[in-house]
Amino acid sequence: MSRKGLLVVIGGPTASGKTHVAATLAKHFGTEVISGDSRQFYRAMRIGTARPVEEELLGVKHHFLGHLELKETWSAGEFARQAEPVLQELLKQHGIAVLVGGSGLYLDALTNGLDPMPLVDHAVRERLQHRFQQHGLQDLLKELDRLDPEISRVIDRQNPQRVIRALEVCIASGRPYSAQRIGPRQREDLRIVRIALDLPREELYARIDARVDRMIADGLEEEARSLLPYRELNALRTVGYREFFGHFDGKTGREEAIEQIKQHTRNYAKRQLTWLRREKSWRFLHPEIATPAKIRELGR
Repeated sequence: MSRKGLLVVIGGPTASGKTHVAATLAKHFGTEVISGDSRQFYRAMRIGTARPVEEELLGVKHHFLGHLELKETWSAGEFARQAEPVLQELLKQHGIAVLVGGSGLYLDALTNGLDPMPLVDHAVRERLQHRFQQHGLQDLLKELDRLDPEISRVIDRQNPQRVIRALEVCIASGRPYSAQRIGPRQREDLRIVRIALDLPREELYARIDARVDRMIADGLEEEARSLLPYRELNALRTVGYREFFGHFDGKTGREEAIEQIKQHTRNYAKRQLTWLRREKSWRFLHPEIATPAKIRELGR
């Protein structure tokens, strides 16, 4: 049997049960969890990002949960640079580590490395940022649909920073962003088992609706109101907050805002699944099947 360490990656759409599966596996194997969910990095955004509470962590140490302030920004590359030494230490101590998250780009950054891309063109970026401020995100998305429909289908279309970066690469290089992605490059210094949690659509949507209802009961509206002064920060351009900001502006009623959160979360889940299905190394399993015994079998 190989002496290489084993990294178990748990991906899947929001509300599919990733936290429970990852914590259960880490506890069984006596290791720790690296969180690769970029929305859960921010300390002030606990309820709206469904950041797990202590009892959900099952006593397992989790890295990169609630460690950033709202004004801080982390790219996928920065996450990979910070997470790599944590990963190496866990493999050294335990021989196995668990990586979990719904942010596909961040998981890929640690497991595959990042594709080489053109350097930042500040003039192009400034023009795009000005265009975003003047005409909004939909204008940029129409341009991305035209220049690179492939990346437009899988990108987080609610995240201006990622949309602007993709457009910047297209414009600066004269080629589609998607054409410059090398694709998955399996690391050779460790074994990787990728598990994508997969549920029937009706079950997943029921979980999403139930999660949003719990968020409301836990105080999401109050949390969003407390963060209203920071609404222009990129961290807060995300589902759960944007809809309540619109409600606070008088654009929608409270119940309509809640229904929008549920619908937009379902849309986000679809994009997450699209991202996962582009790479054939993911094994799609129902959460009940992603057991320690199954991991042993796949990790041989």
